[in-house]
Amino acid sequence: MSPSRGQASGASLGGASGAIALGTLASRLTGFLRIVAMAAALGLTGVADAYNLANVTPNILYELLLGGVLTSIVVPLLVRAEREDDDGGVAFAQLFLTLVAVSLAIAAVIGVLAAPLLARLLGASTPAERDLTTTFLRFFLPQIAFYGVGATITAILNTRRRFGAAAVAPVLNNLVVIVTAVVFILISDGRPTVEGLTGAQRAVLGIGTTLGVVVMTVALLPSLRSTGFRWRARLGWHPALRRAAGLAAWVFVYVAANQLGLFVIVRLAKAAGEGGITAYQYAFLLFQLPHSLVTVSVVTALVPRMSRHAADGDLDQLRADFSRGVRLIAAVLIPAAVAYLVLARPIATVVFNLGRFSNSDAAFVGDVLAAFACGLMSFSAFQLLLRLFYVQQDSRTPALVNIAANTVNVVVDVGAFLVLDGRSRVVGLAVGHAVAYTVGALLLARLMSRRIGGLDGFVVVRTLVRVSVAAGIAAIAAYGVAQLVRGTLGQGLLGAVVAVASAAIVGGSFYVTCARRMGVREVQTVTDQVRVRLTRSHRAREA
Repeated sequence: MSPSRGQASGASLGGASGAIALGTLASRLTGFLRIVAMAAALGLTGVADAYNLANVTPNILYELLLGGVLTSIVVPLLVRAEREDDDGGVAFAQLFLTLVAVSLAIAAVIGVLAAPLLARLLGASTPAERDLTTTFLRFFLPQIAFYGVGATITAILNTRRRFGAAAVAPVLNNLVVIVTAVVFILISDGRPTVEGLTGAQRAVLGIGTTLGVVVMTVALLPSLRSTGFRWRARLGWHPALRRAAGLAAWVFVYVAANQLGLFVIVRLAKAAGEGGITAYQYAFLLFQLPHSLVTVSVVTALVPRMSRHAADGDLDQLRADFSRGVRLIAAVLIPAAVAYLVLARPIATVVFNLGRFSNSDAAFVGDVLAAFACGLMSFSAFQLLLRLFYVQQDSRTPALVNIAANTVNVVVDVGAFLVLDGRSRVVGLAVGHAVAYTVGALLLARLMSRRIGGLDGFVVVRTLVRVSVAAGIAAIAAYGVAQLVRGTLGQGLLGAVVAVASAAIVGGSFYVTCARRMGVREVQTVTDQVRVRLTRSHRAREA
């Protein structure tokens, strides 16, 4: 592959992922405000634990039933059907969308009926906790069907190179939940308690949260129609379903391992004391922000391309796709992880020290976030490597590796729970997550390297080292600035806001300067894309 071709491909990937990232940026910013609003409304309380336990359950069940299949193998199958079928894969897409809608609607109904049992399994111990968790579950479980329909529509749009709607639709979900949190605050008086939550307050939280998911799914339909695709209910058989069934069996094993691991985490976090599961989830949501903005954007742009290269048997291009993707991810995520490590507490204070969330609660979330940050790059590399296996129609290897990774996670989590005490146990759970994904990413990389004759290892490692050195230098400067500011202005909200802003400016400047001088072209790609998008936005406003 010539340098010019490689650079052009890199620019193309940067442009495609940059376009997705801009839509995702709006989603993540509103998602950030959503976290702030709900934290201010519920605090680190038993009500927050019940809400978050119930709200994560539709995601667990959706992933277990079908979510892993949709996110892992549907795009490659749609691409093959588009190439091989006379109708461009339309009939297969209609059939698959119908099957998803019907099967997950049935699952949602069963879940609602089984809500009391699920509440017990999730660790709700007292009668009041079980009652509140059951109520929330009955509101939230219908989300399963909408998640499935939305994910399938997104896959169809991605194969047609329409990425914008799926990136922006979550904004509507976040806005609805933000309004829900505000309404809850307005009708509440003081810190909410499990025993004191009224029927109206339960209904506001339950209906508002599920309404957000419904709106997010419906918002995808105009974009789907604009592609010329029409969803007609279709039942029957298609040869691609046989391939899907074969792949789905191992994807189910993969997802089952994930959900069993998550179940252990949920129970341990709940046992760590009031607010444990909420602190874990809030820290994880912050941890995922850079991953969602960068990695999801890059992977979304890469998967259709990798699927075509895999179908053509072009291993050189497949190897190049991975190399460009992981280097572009590293250029942003490694400095983000280092920033989380040195600024976790002030960041958490800025986000959470509002409303019913105390300064000590925010510091607790910050400590959990710092532990998560140790595995940010490996978590994202793991997701990219998974897609490299899936586009080659191999779901068995990722499933087996994931069993090993989740075993590591559970062993570390249980060990941390036995050794540590109180809130430190939740920090230990985050450490287990980081260790598990590091082990998983290394295993997947080794196996894929053997399969396709390498992963452009020298170039990738060189970029990782250079980026890490630049990020380390920037972290020292950022930490020094943050400590100086907080020492002057105090550990409260004002000191945290100024510290984070000052450290971000100083650290970001140091990082970009150092990375450029070290010849990290991916940093140049990212900054160029940001500059181009900002220039276009400015010109559009002037016009």
